[in-house]
Amino acid sequence: MIAKTPTATYFAEALARARATTDALFDLVRPDAFHTRPVRERHRTIFYFGHLEAFDWNLLSQALEVPSFHQEFDRLFAFGIDPEPGQLPQDRHSDWPEKAEVQRYNQRVRQALDDLSNQVPEQVLSIALEHRLMHAETFAYLLHNLSTTQKDIPLVAPLPPSPIPVPTAVEIPRGTVTLGQRGTHLDGQYHFGWDNEFDGHEVSVSAFAISKYKVTNGEYLEFVRAGANPPHFWTWREGQWWWRAMSEEVPLPMDWPVYVTHQEASAFAAWTGKRLPTEAEFHRAAYGTPDGEEERAYPWGNDVPEARRGNFNGTRWDPIPVTATPLGDSAFGISQLVGNGWEWTSTVFQPFPGFRSFPFYPGYSARFFDGDHYVLKGASSRTDVSLLRRSFRNWFRPNYPYIYAGFRCVEN
Repeated sequence: MIAKTPTATYFAEALARARATTDALFDLVRPDAFHTRPVRERHRTIFYFGHLEAFDWNLLSQALEVPSFHQEFDRLFAFGIDPEPGQLPQDRHSDWPEKAEVQRYNQRVRQALDDLSNQVPEQVLSIALEHRLMHAETFAYLLHNLSTTQKDIPLVAPLPPSPIPVPTAVEIPRGTVTLGQRGTHLDGQYHFGWDNEFDGHEVSVSAFAISKYKVTNGEYLEFVRAGANPPHFWTWREGQWWWRAMSEEVPLPMDWPVYVTHQEASAFAAWTGKRLPTEAEFHRAAYGTPDGEEERAYPWGNDVPEARRGNFNGTRWDPIPVTATPLGDSAFGISQLVGNGWEWTSTVFQPFPGFRSFPFYPGYSARFFDGDHYVLKGASSRTDVSLLRRSFRNWFRPNYPYIYAGFRCVEN
């Protein structure tokens, strides 16, 4: 959240930092890998290289009616794709420009945006900024799926293993939660939110019990031994399970959260006689308090996020043990509700009451209200700190295996 109405200087500095973040990610891709496809259902890497600037330009040109200088690239890099897993694109390398040509386009867009930024509405600048930060995370998991011969990721030593936690359920009393935001300007402060975060409203939540920790690889291994398929991030060789980390394969860390699809998470929960939490139940466990006081900004309270509170903001590429950050526990003593992996909920992604599309970006959420996407809450290791606000909602298809998403179970 941004205190007071942000100034042009704020946006200029924030956008410069975000550009530096995404530039650093693309610098990790070897030059001959820009036309490869890290995830087979998604675009080639070159698309993402041009998409961020094309998105900014299309926003700018719509807001200020600025004429295009490269209509072909404006269209080519305008939109990503959201296919069903297994539904493969049919484009070829020759359908895409070379990196140097896209780089020239990017530089010209940046200069135009910087020159005109004082004329751009604050909501449009916020959209451009957060869109880039979200894509920094998206590109991180795409980069994860590039082979080690196609990227230059320095080896990072994992944290020392910790004792595998004993699965523990925490009782949460009934209460009321606030989903979403009620306005962009409150008490003289500016709070950006995406269209699906409005309008804020209260929901009553019945009592339930929820896992203190995210489900670990060690717990999920028992499910696999019982006949379930292994998750995307696991691989079997040399008679043991390995985890495909960003820079190398490591023996399966039993105390890390398991990353799975919504379908896999739901199947595990059913196997244990439990279920996934609803979006409202997640909010109650994460931001509520036993005494019913005002909901917290973050699980640990209202203090600004920092590395001691959780694994987020790009501090690490890979997960850490689920017990590693007790200073981030919620008021109910539940760990890592923010960071170390998004968490699947059982809630289908749908609009809140009073939903209105952005005039500058009408297709952001509405085209995903199709009943085939589920809400995720929390954050991953690569989620920018500015996206940790309580109202932020992520969503994906239930069978999409590539994201940094775990879960925990609940029971009544």
